[in-house]
Amino acid sequence: METPEGLLARLDALGIEARTVRHPPVFTVAESQALRPDLPGGHSKNLFLRPAKGEGPFLLLVLEEERRASVNALVRAAGAPRSAFAEAEHLRAQLGVEPGSVTPFGMVNARPGAVRVVFDQGLMEGFEWVNFHPLTNTMTTAIRPADMLRFLRGLGHEPALLAVPEAG
Repeated sequence: METPEGLLARLDALGIEARTVRHPPVFTVAESQALRPDLPGGHSKNLFLRPAKGEGPFLLLVLEEERRASVNALVRAAGAPRSAFAEAEHLRAQLGVEPGSVTPFGMVNARPGAVRVVFDQGLMEGFEWVNFHPLTNTMTTAIRPADMLRFLRGLGHEPALLAVPEAG
């Protein structure tokens, strides 16, 4: 499994500009909002789901932090099978992260095809910089959206953008 330092070194080796800030552990969107003066740009909430019947890839949904949406509607809109929240052991095995540190950077540890990553189109098109944990919730890394997508493609993943349906 990749380390935060190894991940940041990979970004640097690819010539991807990234800015990382260390901070106390954060577990919720509300806790992370206190850090905003040091972290301009878009921020996310990340949902890691497993297929309900064990068929198909895991699903990582990366949403703009304020987005309100039904998980079932998101899964349907993403064209995924019925899903449920994945357990901590799945997070560790698939993304190499602990609960509270779910991040699209975890795809560095995922075998291509094992996890499908779907980004909120509004997050990835609405900000010059987007912020994610670099495998630990004691750091946040800002990266340009196009660079995040390029990084994931270079790992063998094909990220999708989704116009997220609002919860009714």
